[in-house]
Amino acid sequence: MLTKKKKIIVLVSMIVLLVITGVLNIVLNNSAATTQTSADYDYSSATFFATSRADRTATRNESMEEYKQIIANASSSTEAKENAEASLNALLEAMTMETTMEGLIKAKGFSDALVNYSSTYINVILQSSELTETEVAQIVEIIQNQTQRDIDYIKIIPVE
Repeated sequence: MLTKKKKIIVLVSMIVLLVITGVLNIVLNNSAATTQTSADYDYSSATFFATSRADRTATRNESMEEYKQIIANASSSTEAKENAEASLNALLEAMTMETTMEGLIKAKGFSDALVNYSSTYINVILQSSELTETEVAQIVEIIQNQTQRDIDYIKIIPVE
C-alpha cells in the first residue's frame, strides 16, 4: 500500500500536471487565435478537435496511472493486477488504433479527424461541412480494414 507521503507526492504531481496543461492550453489557444487571420479559418471546429484530443489524453493518462499503480502495488491481488494489465493493454491498443485510423483518414484529404474506438463502437468525427457517399465509403473501408467491425458499429459525424 502506498504510504501517505507517496500519496501526497502523486496527488501534488497530478495537480501540477493539470495546472501545466491548463496554462499550455490557454497559451496555445491565445497564440492560435492571434496568428490565424484567414477568413476561412473555423475557430469553433479547430477548438473542438483540440479540446477533444486534450480531454481524451488527460482521461487516458489518469487511467493508465491508476492501472500502473495497481500493477506496482505489492498488496494488490493477482486478479486485480491481471485485470489492470488487461485494461492497460486494451487502452494502449485503442490509442494505437485511433491514431492509425486518424492518420489514414487524414491521408484521404480530410483536414482533421477524431476517432473514438472502443470494444463496442467506433465514432469518427470529421472536419467537413458534408460528406459525399464516396467519402463515407472510403472512411468505412478504412475503419473496417483496421478493426474488422460491421458497419452497424461505425458512426461518422461531420463537423463544420
